[in-house]
Amino acid sequence: VAPSAPGALPAPATVGAAGTAAVGAVPTTAPVAPAPAETVDVTTDLLKVSIDTRGATVQRAELLMQEDDVDPDKHVVLFDQSKDRLYLGQTGLIAAAGTAPLPNHTTVMTRVPGPTALAEGQDEVQVRFESPVVDGVQLVKTFTFRRGDYLVDVQHEVRNTGTAAVTPQLYLRLVRDGNAPPGGSSFYSTFTGPAIYTEGSKFHKVDFADIEKRKTDHDTSADNGWIAMVQHYFTTAWLVPGTAPREFRTAKEGDNLYSVSMVVPLGAIAAGATKSVDADLYVGPQEEDKLSAIAPGLDLVKDYGWFTVLSRPLFWLLTQLHNLLGNWGWAIVALVVVLKAAFYWLNAYAYRSMGKMKAVNPRVMELRERLKDKPQQLQQEMLKIYKDEGVNPIGGCLPILVQMPFFIALYWVLLSSVEMRNAPWIGWITDLSKPDTLFGVVPFINLPLGLLPILMTLTSLLQTWLNPTPPDPMQAKMMWIMPLVFSVMFFYFPAGLVLYWLTNNILSIAQQYLINRQLGLNK
Repeated sequence: VAPSAPGALPAPATVGAAGTAAVGAVPTTAPVAPAPAETVDVTTDLLKVSIDTRGATVQRAELLMQEDDVDPDKHVVLFDQSKDRLYLGQTGLIAAAGTAPLPNHTTVMTRVPGPTALAEGQDEVQVRFESPVVDGVQLVKTFTFRRGDYLVDVQHEVRNTGTAAVTPQLYLRLVRDGNAPPGGSSFYSTFTGPAIYTEGSKFHKVDFADIEKRKTDHDTSADNGWIAMVQHYFTTAWLVPGTAPREFRTAKEGDNLYSVSMVVPLGAIAAGATKSVDADLYVGPQEEDKLSAIAPGLDLVKDYGWFTVLSRPLFWLLTQLHNLLGNWGWAIVALVVVLKAAFYWLNAYAYRSMGKMKAVNPRVMELRERLKDKPQQLQQEMLKIYKDEGVNPIGGCLPILVQMPFFIALYWVLLSSVEMRNAPWIGWITDLSKPDTLFGVVPFINLPLGLLPILMTLTSLLQTWLNPTPPDPMQAKMMWIMPLVFSVMFFYFPAGLVLYWLTNNILSIAQQYLINRQLGLNK
């Protein structure tokens, strides 16, 4: 069979045949593979993984403790090879230049007989696959699954049964389509796609669109690092422990099909010798503390964007409050209370400035009407009023701007934390990661109707009433319109996010009311 060009898809008829990839290129993936010789299902307390004997490819991974976003009777599925999805975990060998192809992810392998389910009282189960000898080289893969662990050990034994030394490379690859995971929202977006980590460049996301345009700028080589495929709440990742030279590659594999690969040189393997390489495959949720213990930087797949430096300590504090209160909903409320307390005096200054602005507003409005044809005099008279009354026109804005990064960072904490999935708060709020639907869903427009978004809208309008009315009539109208416009989004937002904004609104209203009362404005 003639080799394919680098990056080209082999014809469906040649998938599984030796020699389908060019020398030095990671063998490509066909969108639809022929029926495998066998599919092996491995079950633990956390995972049900299907491994195709064609290359011992991980073709399906079901997370048994994670409820599906669309159908609560099903589980979250990451790796998948079905009519709707293609998402695979592959490994194989790349032959040295000028030599025949070696066993890769298209090579049909044989499963060594043994258990495939974690028995009661057993802590681990091993599943072993052996390739046929190809040009004197055999590849043996051993998957080790452990109780309570989303990390799978994958040992690769390269046996040289020939009469001459070989110098192969091992590739570890994640392939998936470019479709967003089901159950997302059009009102907020989260990253889906490959990621590469090295100590030099740290965490680097790679957009599918950049792969399509061949405009990626990630590291291509290092002696450390890992690759991942990231989506909201979950990730898969290939990791090679320790330091050893490796290459990082991203590629378009076909129409709406992309890959990220890590290639590890194995050096010379003498005739009759065997070389083993241990790799780890993570398949599971983005649990920050657990990921950070697995590999340097792996916790960065939980993407906080630009606010990572603030989001991390906020998540730590949220976790401590959860440990104390035992409920993620009350932990959110408590965290907002802590933040409001920390910024109390800054908020007091802002609200006092806004209160003074509200007090002088009738005089300013009268001036605007009387001097509307004399803008220069109007400006002078307004400045005189502000000076006489000790009012800073921007005094109410600057303190709020200082706090905004903290509240935006908390927004990303709540949006990104898998701990919110299936986490109840009180009564009808049984999942903080889903919209509040207490009053049902409006048909046709699919609008969830919940109590939290309604209260959020009312408190936003109350805040508008407490704040000073802008002198410009158009701005005054916009102040009342904007809370109504934004309220539409909050009906679609996860309940945890709405709870956070609602708590912040209530505390802000209370503080503004007390300050306005001190200034004699609550009449």
